[in-house]
Formats: sequence, C-alpha cells, structure tokens
Amino acid sequence: MSDNETKEPQYNVCIDFAEKQGLPRFGLMSGYVWHDDPKRLVFMLSRYKFVSKILAGKSNALEVGCGDGFGGRIVRQSVDNLTGVDFDPMFIEDGKQITDSRWPINLHVHDILDGPVEGDFDGIYSLDVMEHIPAEREHEYIENILHSLTDDGTLIVGMPSLESQDYASPASKAGHINCKSGPDLKMIFEQYFHSTLLFSMNDEVVHTGFHAMAHYLFVICSGKKR
Repeated sequence: MSDNETKEPQYNVCIDFAEKQGLPRFGLMSGYVWHDDPKRLVFMLSRYKFVSKILAGKSNALEVGCGDGFGGRIVRQSVDNLTGVDFDPMFIEDGKQITDSRWPINLHVHDILDGPVEGDFDGIYSLDVMEHIPAEREHEYIENILHSLTDDGTLIVGMPSLESQDYASPASKAGHINCKSGPDLKMIFEQYFHSTLLFSMNDEVVHTGFHAMAHYLFVICSGKKR
C-alpha cells in the first residue's frame, strides 16, 4: 500500500477526488457557523433537507435570501433548476466561488423588496428572511414572491418562532425584528393562498406539535388566491 492509499481500498476515491479537484470549502456564512457553533449547521441543513423533499420534482425553483448558497445544493439535488437571490453582493460573490458544476445554481443579487425576481417558478422557498423584514413591509415581500410563483406552484417560508427569541443568543437575535408565533404566521399567508400548512421544528426535527414550544416554524403554501 502506498502512502496515498487508504487501508480500505473503497475509500481511495476520497484521495482521488481531493487530488483532482481539491476539497470543497464552506461559504462565508456557513464557514463561520461551522467554526462558531457546529451543531447549528446541522439544524440549518435539516431545513434545506425538508424543503428538498417538499419541492422534489419541481422544474424551476427559487430561493429568496440564499446567503452564500451553501444549503441550496441539497435542494438542487431534488429539482431540475435552482436560482438563488440575495440582497448582499458579498454573499452572492462568495456563493459563486463554492458552487459545483455537478449541482449548478444560478446566483445573482436581488432585493425582494425592490420587486419580483424575473421568471416563473413552480417552487419558491425563503428561509430565515421574513423575520428581518419590517412588519409594515412584509406584504411587499410576499406579493413580490407571489408575482414569480406559478399558479400551481408551492411556496415554503421558514423563520424562528417568536417564542424562541427568549432563548436566542445576541448574535442570533440581531436583525430579528419580525418573528411570529405559529398562528400569526399561518394567518398572514392564508390571505394569499387557499392552502397554508403550518409545521413546527425543534433542532433538526420537523413535526406537527404545539407551535408555542417550537424553535422554528414552516408554512407550506399552495393555491394562489390571486
């Protein structure tokens, strides 16, 4: 066995990959999370896994507020095409550096409060964004998303629950100006959709349990009213 071989030969593919392509890196945001609080990366990626299962088979999906795009690759495994937008050019440029040709994602700068994203999407998701938007502008956020959603499309929105903020770190709470309780979040989206399903999440587990004990909330919406 050479110095460049593993003891079990099936793992030599790892060495071959590293030598030919180099090891992938984290993005700006995901890299910091992995350094600062590794378990939080698990929670974040679990949210993307949930989205990927709900949107599986969609032909054209959109992430609103993608950050460095790190989690989007999980969704890209389940959809034909994925576009990610974020209002911060720093994260978008970094995201372009970590994308992989095997899982291409179209990343570009766009502020959803400035208007809709160009194109028609049968699946749209937006995680950890709405809580950063002032309450008086949340309907602009929703209406601009709806403009890009096909009539038969599915929208998924996720955010930390209002109740969770009592236990959140100062860094986590920074910018969280519009967290909701479960019923309030559901009621908002019921104005726009015929079907709005509310789910709770604790750590990496999504469930239908008591919303007031949930750390994180999802709404899954379909059937646009207009």
